[in-house]
Order: sequence, then structure tokens, then C-alpha cells
Amino acid sequence: MTDHGDDELSSRTGSPDEEGRVPEERSLLHQSLAVRELIDTEVSYLHVLQLCALDIRSHLQQLPQGDLDVLFSNIDDIIKVNSKLLHDLQETASREEEQVQLIGNLFLEFQEELEQVYKVYCASYEQALLLVEAYRMEPQLQREIQDTIEAVLPQAGSSGLSFLLVIPLQRITKYPLLLQKILENTLPDASAYPVLQRATSALQDVVTNINEYKRRKEVASKYTKVEHLSLRERLARINMHTLSKKTTRLGQLLKQEAGLVPKTEDKEFDDLEESFHWVSLCVTELKNNVAAYLDNLEAFLRFRPQEYDLDIPGGPVVQYCYLARDLQLQTFPEFMGTLRPRKVGCRARGHSWSVRVGLEPSPATSKAPSPCALPSATSFLNSQVHLSPQKQRLEALVWQPLCSLAKALAGPQNLIKKRLDKLLDFERVEEKLLEVGSMTYEEEAARHMYEALNSLLVAELPQFKQLAVRWLGQILCTFVTLQRDLAKQVLQRAEGSLAQLPHHHLSDPAFRKLVEDALGQTSHQLHSFQENFEKVLPPPTTQPLLPGAEHQVQALLSRYGPGKLYQVTSNISGSGTLDLTLPRGHVVALLQDKDTKGNSSRWLVDTGGGGSVPLCGQKQP
Repeated sequence: MTDHGDDELSSRTGSPDEEGRVPEERSLLHQSLAVRELIDTEVSYLHVLQLCALDIRSHLQQLPQGDLDVLFSNIDDIIKVNSKLLHDLQETASREEEQVQLIGNLFLEFQEELEQVYKVYCASYEQALLLVEAYRMEPQLQREIQDTIEAVLPQAGSSGLSFLLVIPLQRITKYPLLLQKILENTLPDASAYPVLQRATSALQDVVTNINEYKRRKEVASKYTKVEHLSLRERLARINMHTLSKKTTRLGQLLKQEAGLVPKTEDKEFDDLEESFHWVSLCVTELKNNVAAYLDNLEAFLRFRPQEYDLDIPGGPVVQYCYLARDLQLQTFPEFMGTLRPRKVGCRARGHSWSVRVGLEPSPATSKAPSPCALPSATSFLNSQVHLSPQKQRLEALVWQPLCSLAKALAGPQNLIKKRLDKLLDFERVEEKLLEVGSMTYEEEAARHMYEALNSLLVAELPQFKQLAVRWLGQILCTFVTLQRDLAKQVLQRAEGSLAQLPHHHLSDPAFRKLVEDALGQTSHQLHSFQENFEKVLPPPTTQPLLPGAEHQVQALLSRYGPGKLYQVTSNISGSGTLDLTLPRGHVVALLQDKDTKGNSSRWLVDTGGGGSVPLCGQKQP
């Protein structure tokens, strides 16, 4: 009886091995359920994303494309990454014994991709919420959006867009929790345990990095806005808090300049700032140069020799004149935009005709061009210049992108300036922390603000500079290509006439030297003419002496001699303290051919009392 009772007790309580297996089996069951939850929720999540991208987005066509880009952000990239993740998760089911370890390795493998795509989405989330709030101000539009969402996704309820937008954020924050749940139901001595630990920690880091990235983007969004405020608006923003901050920063800066406190050195950032500054300078210089090029080009193209009577004696010059006019009429009008066509009367070799030539900026005039007129006007009438508008291409492909690039650089430039302000705040807080050992909540926030701003610039300024350099390079290549195309078009137009020119047999260097010599000779002739013209002065005119001036003239003559005496030939009205007001005919003695300040445009003279007169007074000896 006793032995039987012991056997019965043993059967009821079980062996120690059996007691140890019960919690283990329970853990494995919970682990399996956690794995199943991870995969099932991933299926549901991906299904909702696909509904958003394919059905809901396509049915919200009443919204501008810009709004749709903000609302749905990079949802296509998220779908792509999560589809691969789900596929690989489902593949682990075929290897049940290794499934948990495979899941851990899988998340370690996808860590970087998940962080990159969800960073972008989370950074635009706040802007998407602003759009949602704006839609609520328009009841009709809000109703249409709500009906569209409910028709595709009834579980969204009254939250509508807000429900959809928050789903990716909730999912990325749930991955560490799901992995932690699997980890808690994995035995510590299992081979999958350390892998799951690393995967859980990695996904927690992903969430932390995304939150930090989102905070940095909010800081950047706050300080990259370029505001154009009037003086009154700027003054209205000044308050005691603003004055206190600026005064504290100025004091910190003065102490650093005086050497009373050390200045924070950051060579990495200083190098980045310098390289970015050079890129900004290049963009500014190129923008100024392109603007000057366009202005000079328009000024050049306003000159229309075919509209003027040129008295050309004949010879080689006439042939070059023909070529210049053909190019002016056939190749260059595209630069002048859409102007009105008009009739121009032309005569050549004793004949006259009327044709519509190109696009002209003004109504027809009755004046006809010179006899060396337009031998190809008739052929031009048939062709009507089938060329793309070169000036519009320059503006669309070079000028506008250059302006956009310059505008894009303004945001980082503002961030760099703001970083200096925040650095002064940071240094002041660090000093106080060393002295007192504590800081206020506001000071801690200022410290974190600088750290976030500095981290953002150090991380993204190199990428932005690289993109800006690439953008600038593309603009330069486009400009060079357009110039090359223009040169090619001009050469094609001139090809038929080049063989008839008198110097077509010369090589390019020889022709260039010929032109330079001719221009140099002409310039020398003009210079000689200018020198001769300046040497030939008009004969001096003598004005009658003013009544009673004989005594004054005799006094000046005896003091200075006749070579120093001049007579004023026009009335002079003095405007300065020492300036003289003299009537025409007054006699003065020249003391020196400049005033007391060394200004050679005014003379120092003696009328008996001293003073100075402008050089333009036309005084004659």
C-alpha cells in the first residue's frame, strides 16, 4: 500500500526534469506567439501602406501635387524596404529551429535602411500635420478627404489623415518592443539570445537617432527661414529678453577678444565653413557674371546696323557688312524675345522691295537701309529662323537654376550665423557649470540647442556642399554647351558666305593678327586725333574790364606780373566756404592751379582778398 501511494504521489507531482521543461515550453510558446505577432502585424502594416500609396493617394487628386508629396513623403521607399523585410521574415518560418536567431540577424541587416527611410518620413511629419490642420479650415475639402479615406480604410474613423500619417511612426517605434518581447521569452543560454540583444539595442538606437534627426530638422527649419522684415517690424520684435540675450552674447564675445576667456576651437567645423564659404562665393560671382553677360548681350543685340544708312565706300568692308547683317537678322533675333514683326523697306542695286524680316521691337519706319542691303532677305522670308530661343534657354537652363542655387544657400548660411550665437550661449553655460556646478532649465536647453545645431551642420554641411558643387558644375556645363551651340549655329549660317570673304584663305591666327593690327592702327589714329584736338585750344577772348577795376588790376599786376593774371569769362557762383562769387570780366591772379585740399579742378586765386574758384570758370590769361 505504501509503495503504491508513493508511486501515485510521484505521478501527480512529476519528476524534476518535467518541472523544468514546463517553464521552458511556456517560454517557447510565448516566443512563438511573439514571432507570429511580429510577422502578422508586419503584413497588416504593409497592407495599409500600400492602400495609402495606391488607392488613397490616387483618389486625392483635388489636392495639389506639392501637398501630396508632403503628406505621403517617401512612403514608396518605406514600402520597398518593408516589403523586403517582410519577405525575409516569412522565409525564416521554414527554418523553425533557427528562426529567432535569423530574425535577430535580419533586423541587424536592415538597421541602416530602416533608419534612413524613416528619418525622411519623420522629418516631414510636422509639416504634414500643418497641412491637415489647414484642410480642417475648409469643411468641403475636409469632407471629401474623409470620404475617400473611409471608403478605402474604414478603420481610420474620424481621425482620417491623422490616423494614416502616424502609422509609420508607430511602427518604427514598435520594432524594439516586439524584439524585446521575443528576447524575454528566449532562454539566456540559447545561441539566439545575444543576437536578439544586439538587434533590440540596434532598433532602440534607430528610434533614438530618428528622434534626434527630427529634432535637428525642426531646429534647422526654425533658423533657415529667410525673412525680409522692414525696420519697423524688426524693432517690434525687440523686447527685454532679446536685449538681454544679445547683451550677454556681446559680453562673451568681447571677453574672448580681450583674451579673458578661451574661445572654443572646432577645426572640423571651421574647415567645413571655409569650404562652404568658397562655394557660396563662387555661386555669387557666377550669378553676377551671368547677369552682366545677359545685360551686355541685350545691349549688343539692340544694335541693328541694317536699320541705318552706312556710308561705306566699298571694298572688303561691304562684304563683311553683308555677313554681319545676315547674322543680325537670322541668328541673333532669337535673343530679343517675342517682339512684333514689321515691314522694312530695302533697296539694293537700284531695286526696292518690302519684306517681313524677323521680330522687331518698334513699328515700321519709312527710312530704308543703305544700298549695301540684305542680299539674303528673300531666303530668310522662307526660313523664318527655325532656331530655339537662345536667350530663353539661357534664362531657363542657366540663370533660373543659378538663382535657385543661390537661394538654397541662404538657409545653411543662416544656420552658420545662428550657430555662432548659440556657441556664445553654450560657452557661457559651460563657464557657469564649471563655477557653480549647476544650470537652469533654460541654460540646459540653450546647451542642447547648440549641440543639435552643431551636429546637424557637421553631419549635413558636407553633403549639401557636395550637392551644391555638383549643381554648380551642371550649370557651368549647360552654359558652355549653349555657347557652343550658338557658335555652331553662327558658323553654319556664315558657312556659305565665308568662302566669298576676301581673307578666307588666311589661317585663324593670321586673320586674328590682321584684325588686331587693323584695330591697333585705328586706335592709334583716334588717339593721335584726340591729342591734336586737345592741343588746339580756342583763341582767348578778352572781356572789357569792370568799371572801377583799373586800380585793382594795377595792384595785381605790380604784385604778380602779367603772366599770372586771368580774366573770368563767365559768371561764377561760389557754393563753399572759401568759394568766390565773381562776375564775368573780373581779373584775378593765379596763386596755384589747385585749392588748399589739393583738388586740381579748382584754382586758388587772389582778387585782393584770396579764395578759390572752380576750374570750369573758363578763366583766360
